[in-house]
Amino acid sequence: MPLHCDPFEPSPGIRMTTTNPNQQRAGTVLVALQFALIAALAWLAAPAFLQGHAAAGAWLLAAAGGVVGLWALACNRPGNFNIRPTPRTGGQLVQRGPYRWIRHPMYTAVLLCGASCAWADASFRGWLGVAALAAVLIVKANIEERWMLLAHPGYAAYRARTWRFAPGLF
Repeated sequence: MPLHCDPFEPSPGIRMTTTNPNQQRAGTVLVALQFALIAALAWLAAPAFLQGHAAAGAWLLAAAGGVVGLWALACNRPGNFNIRPTPRTGGQLVQRGPYRWIRHPMYTAVLLCGASCAWADASFRGWLGVAALAAVLIVKANIEERWMLLAHPGYAAYRARTWRFAPGLF
């Protein structure tokens, strides 16, 4: 068997597992980056939100993010999802609720909340943080989708009929 060096790509012929140290390390780094960026955006926006200076649009984006996130959690059974980009063993492919239209509604919720923080902060650094967060989530989604194709025989068809983060956009 040829040497397989991409830590994000499952090796051909290898049963899907999350015990590969490179894959675990990569997933951990991406999750750490994601949470660091979320914390930085929240820190930037906190004064505007707490002092009542945040624009109404920032509040609306935050509320939309909260609704999408809670809806996704309500439609996905506990223990079925993973914060790392590798599917849980025995996990089920959810195709109801927001998953009917988008494959990564939790990432969408995070991006909406991140955008609300950038809007509230009203600075270039906030929007730069959202761009970095989007880049991290795109990498996570790419990795996750490679694994989902192996874990769920119906994932290719599901992926073909749904959007990644937002219907009509991407």
